[in-house]
Amino acid sequence: MFLDKVTITIKAGDGGKGAVSFYRSALTANGGPDGGDGGKGGNIIFKANSGMNTLYSFTFKKKFVAENGENGGKTNKTGKDGKDVVIDVPAGTVIYDAESNKVIADLRDNNQTFVALKGGKGGKGNAFYATPTRQAPHFSQDGEKCNFRKVVLELKTIADVGLIGYPNVGKSTLLSVISNAKPKIANYAFTTLSPNLGVVNYYDNTFVVADIPGLIEGASQGVGLGHEFLKHTERVRLILHIIDISESEGRNAFDDLMKINNELKKYSEKLYNLPQIIVLSKCDLLTKQELEKKYENFKKCCNEKGITSEIITISSITNSGLNELKGAIWEKLKDIPNSDPIDIEEYEFDKRDKTSLVITRSDDGSFNVSGGLIENLIRGVVLSDELSFAYFQRRLKDDGIIDKLKERGLKEGDLVHIKDITFEYFD
Repeated sequence: MFLDKVTITIKAGDGGKGAVSFYRSALTANGGPDGGDGGKGGNIIFKANSGMNTLYSFTFKKKFVAENGENGGKTNKTGKDGKDVVIDVPAGTVIYDAESNKVIADLRDNNQTFVALKGGKGGKGNAFYATPTRQAPHFSQDGEKCNFRKVVLELKTIADVGLIGYPNVGKSTLLSVISNAKPKIANYAFTTLSPNLGVVNYYDNTFVVADIPGLIEGASQGVGLGHEFLKHTERVRLILHIIDISESEGRNAFDDLMKINNELKKYSEKLYNLPQIIVLSKCDLLTKQELEKKYENFKKCCNEKGITSEIITISSITNSGLNELKGAIWEKLKDIPNSDPIDIEEYEFDKRDKTSLVITRSDDGSFNVSGGLIENLIRGVVLSDELSFAYFQRRLKDDGIIDKLKERGLKEGDLVHIKDITFEYFD
């Protein structure tokens, strides 16, 4: 099953907690603090895999959590870092922040990687807090906690050439005879329900062709399948516009050309302005005289409308015109630069909040303090330890938190709630 857009949840690993430990041995009864630091949490990494062509695997698993760092140990042993989680996605996958809808990565090339979330830092062990005046700290620091985030994965096919045209004009058949692709082929509309990719060999050169599911009039507004898959043409450099010159479906060949080009223009001026080669297919259904007459009439209509695209007649059944077509494609591609990656504006998806401060007041008059500044500060506080709590109180003053509370009306005797800590304020 083909799937080209999915929302998943990701979370980097939390950092391990620092240890509280004191050295003990047969010869040393009261050694100094030797609690080691906690390990770093694992990262969330996306990796482009050219062997994948759909996001279908994310139907079964939509949550990815990296391993937490281990806690620190005795004798200054640092905890083991958590394992990274590497998420394979098809080459051509664009990653968006689900909350802001901003692009955070464009994984175009095979094996290209992107670190979406970095693991939390490990907490410091009590050995870190030892000083000449604080020789036996009985507290350590918690590891940095990481939050769950949602991202949107959207696949935009990577190909040099895009095949477009009405359903059942011979796109899939053409792809199957000029490349290594094995698309499903049948004689009814919308046989192709997902883009098919094929590698075409032309002497010592290769290029990738994508069969884009059938467009019809109104596709840019969501009619038929075209609206779903027009995005898969966004990266191509050249368009092969396949037209059924036999008119076996009862439509006019030149009208088909104009209507599909109109859909391209409505969807994207960039796509509309891409170089095109017009491929008149199913020539085997016409006699030589019928083909010449239809060809001349089609070319005349193009000239009247100022359409100067190269026109090539083919038959995928008899292989007529296929070498000429491959040569024309290669000559065009040589002069067309590769498509540009998606513009990614400066945006820090994995930004850790360590500065925000939120102060609210409850109905009973007590104060509630929260925010990134508090989250970062509280990691190293142990209420039961006198020195740790004294450090906490000093930081409240030094970081201006007490002053901010006073601006909000704090006075002696008021209660202040900070996370799980509640204390009565005295100046």
